[in-house]
Amino acid sequence: MDKERQLIVKTERMIDDLKAVCGEYGLSNTGNEYKIIADSFLYKYLNDKFLYEFKRVDKSLSKSSTTKEVEEEIMKLSPAEMSKYRYGLGANVAYIRKEFLVSYLFNNKNSTTPKFYELFDNALDGISNDNIDIFSVRTGSKEKIKLFSPISQYIIESNKKNDFAKAIIDKLVEFSFDEVFDEKYDFFATIFEYLIKDYNKDFGKYAEYYTPNSIARIIAKILVPDTDKVRNVSIYDPAAGSGTLLLALAHEIGESDCTLYTQDISQKSNEFLRLNLILNSLVHSLDNVVHDNTLLRPSHLNKDGNNLAKFDYIVSNPPFKTDFSDYRDKLVDDKYSDRFFAGIPNIPNKDKDKMAIYLLFIQHILFSLKDNGKAAIVVPTGFIAAKGAIEKKIRKYLIDNKWVKGVVSMPSNLFATTGTSVSIMFIDKSTINEKVLLVEASDLGIKTKDGKNQRTLLTYEDIIKIQECFLNNEELENFSIKVDINEITEKEYSLAASQYFDIKIEYSAMTSEEFKETIDEYSKTLDKLFNEKSECEKELKKNLGMMKYE
Repeated sequence: MDKERQLIVKTERMIDDLKAVCGEYGLSNTGNEYKIIADSFLYKYLNDKFLYEFKRVDKSLSKSSTTKEVEEEIMKLSPAEMSKYRYGLGANVAYIRKEFLVSYLFNNKNSTTPKFYELFDNALDGISNDNIDIFSVRTGSKEKIKLFSPISQYIIESNKKNDFAKAIIDKLVEFSFDEVFDEKYDFFATIFEYLIKDYNKDFGKYAEYYTPNSIARIIAKILVPDTDKVRNVSIYDPAAGSGTLLLALAHEIGESDCTLYTQDISQKSNEFLRLNLILNSLVHSLDNVVHDNTLLRPSHLNKDGNNLAKFDYIVSNPPFKTDFSDYRDKLVDDKYSDRFFAGIPNIPNKDKDKMAIYLLFIQHILFSLKDNGKAAIVVPTGFIAAKGAIEKKIRKYLIDNKWVKGVVSMPSNLFATTGTSVSIMFIDKSTINEKVLLVEASDLGIKTKDGKNQRTLLTYEDIIKIQECFLNNEELENFSIKVDINEITEKEYSLAASQYFDIKIEYSAMTSEEFKETIDEYSKTLDKLFNEKSECEKELKKNLGMMKYE
């Protein structure tokens, strides 16, 4: 087993151990379990990152110094001496006082004043307060949301709080992140996916907040091919979820060459997004993470504050169907209502939870994209050929402006919690797109079972095939086709590849005798079917006549 795989296995084992502790205290599959797992994981990560960087800057320590030696050195320092290190550790490092370290808590497990769980809670609260200006995200009203919540609050019985806190610390002290800090995005993407795999269905309105890595990697490579040198750009996702699309694109560009801006209505997804940004050296973007309703209260404005901000790149997998009837009419009179150029879906008499909210997100994204910007939007495949007024008006707007670079129709069941087929629409305002590349990739992938659900997994070869086909602007038989925008206009602005493929009829050589024999066979088969139908009709009438009223 190679080193990276060993590290992944060890890290996954630590996550499993934390989940086991939750199970012992009756917290498995509860709404609080994800908070305990995520907060414990992040606390340990920040703790070990602090020690790792402290060793780098403290002149009395060497590269060969052990973690224990680093901790011993820290314990010798006074609060004033410790504070000198606060701003020299790097932008992605949280400052942690010695009494808030995991090792300090572990060595004081038998504390009675205060009780150990209070010591633990105080450490989490202290780290949150000491780092609130850098490591917090915010609400739409600019209130800062702290890193951690007290861990003991999740245990109702007071006499179990201490034991629970000790059990968590025992698992954390057994593990070390030291070896993983030099690992790159691919490592942390794998770990992050494992960390949240049991929690990737939200409890709020926006249930789809985890996008498969396969889709994220396809989008990132197509938006930023190897030939592009991108510097100092902004990336936006108005329905960011846990940030899978953002992180893949940021990695492709380079974490130091981009700034991320997000908004999402879900508290849980914002917490996972923050964790994802911290793990991937994007702490500088945390202040741009907003927990609020994007459609009702868009938070990212231009410098004057009088209109919505514009971004270089936008990636999004917005919610497809959800009830927004409570604020539908407010959007009509919204300050930024001109963004909804194609219209706002009406409130149906029933099935309000099926209101097509994604149509609003598409319009919001187009409005928020710079004049030379690029975007990738995950949409339900039905959208690309739907005859609805709003759907058609959006497609017409895109085609008439020659902004559509291409569309990739993906296999069904790619997502963990829905079988909805999706397509990825690529928009490029930086060039005039006279032809659109349409890719029909719905037959790719391997079928598998995820519990009771059917899943489709794209292989590495599938991902490469889609990426190379798109980047090479290549036509492949029954897979991809370049279509002139005039032809798209004639087909009511449909962006479904299958409507443009040539229909091919296979012919085979046949003698006149063989032809007559084939036709006679078809005729006999039809006669048989017609006779069976006639007999069935007679039998039904016979049985009907035998029915009596009693």
